Amino acid sequence: MTGTPAGPQITVANADGANVRAGPSSVYYEKIGPSLIDGQVVQALGKSPGGDWIQIYYPGVPGDVGWVYAPLVVLSPGYLPIVEPPPTSTPRVTPVIDPTLIAAFAATGNPTRLPTFTEAPPLEIPTYSDNGTTSSRFPMGLVIFGLAFIGVFGAIISFIRQR
Repeated sequence: MTGTPAGPQITVANADGANVRAGPSSVYYEKIGPSLIDGQVVQALGKSPGGDWIQIYYPGVPGDVGWVYAPLVVLSPGYLPIVEPPPTSTPRVTPVIDPTLIAAFAATGNPTRLPTFTEAPPLEIPTYSDNGTTSSRFPMGLVIFGLAFIGVFGAIISFIRQR
């Protein structure tokens, strides 16, 4: 013989069922275990301070309690004590401030001086100075012409020798 739990009970009255959460909020508490189905009856243990959530007996989870959103269920008559919600879990990611954003608004000790323009020294353009003396050097054009003549003469001789 199975005993009926004493005290108020809830009956799920939603075709989609009702999620069971670790605390009285769908934002701050995550789902624990499978959802309750339409028509399922569960023992009620308490209600949130605002009355929007009902604490239920939910075996298999830490503390054997879960929370269901009150508009999704029908509460049987009886006294339900107000139960303080459990602490929220630590967020998975700790928010940090962007260092670039801090650098844009943070005041630094001493401002850095900006570089200044320094004018370059004047350029010294070298000039060729002809002192007017003519030396007895051999003209370069004549050297080039002579080498070209020797090259053409050698080409003619090698062409004639091949025949």
